[in-house]
Amino acid sequence: MTHPISRTAFTCSGCLLAVLSLLLLPATLSASPRITLYAAASLTDAVTEVAAQYEADHRVEVVPVFAASSTLARQIAAGAPVDLFLSANIRWMDWLSRQSVTLHDRQRLLGNRLALIAPAASTLTPFTPGPGGSIQNRLGPRERLAVGDPDHVPAGLYARQSLESLGEWRALRPRLARADNVRAALALVARGETPMGIVYDTDARASEAVRRIGLLPAASHPAIQYPIAVLGDPPSPAARRFGQWLQSSPALSVFRSFGFATPSTEPDQDAD
Repeated sequence: MTHPISRTAFTCSGCLLAVLSLLLLPATLSASPRITLYAAASLTDAVTEVAAQYEADHRVEVVPVFAASSTLARQIAAGAPVDLFLSANIRWMDWLSRQSVTLHDRQRLLGNRLALIAPAASTLTPFTPGPGGSIQNRLGPRERLAVGDPDHVPAGLYARQSLESLGEWRALRPRLARADNVRAALALVARGETPMGIVYDTDARASEAVRRIGLLPAASHPAIQYPIAVLGDPPSPAARRFGQWLQSSPALSVFRSFGFATPSTEPDQDAD
């Protein structure tokens, strides 16, 4: 004969185990590694896509943070908890090294071009800036040229180098609409606040509100390189695995779909 107390005890024990399992389940799920990736603003669309793909196949959470490379580098130097840094300029990666920030697995990941853009409804005729293609001559007396701030934004630094090489910097310097990052410069043109702007070619492709007038000559500025490095002392194993995956064929294929050059699609060029 089954003792009623024994059955009750067994049933309650089963309930207790079930409740404990439910309580422990969220804790188990929340134990998935969290990776914080600081990335240049020009990478917003591409990095969002690759992060989603990686999360779909790995038990990990990727948290991208986008801003100008200069802003992100300063935050890292100030002690921000970051696992990876993907910069739009090698200078800010070098700057971090001089701030005694340890950079692991540093690699060149991507390349880009500079594009001259105008609002989608603009009637400007496409041209290649340079001899016979002056930017300043196509601006009205009170019109300005949108760029990332040349004092610290990588896209602006490249734009300045290109304009200096093309002999237009002195005339255009007082006529710049300086933005905090390259996406902000793109927005100025998209809203029609400026008739032209210089952004990365990938940004020009990302917005239907602008159209590309022409590419600035690649020889007019140093090669645009996006280096990546893993941070942390010691670095997170999950971050290192993610950094390695970003250099894999599936990840690079996503970057190429957004217009970025990868080591397999562009010739080697000297670093700036």
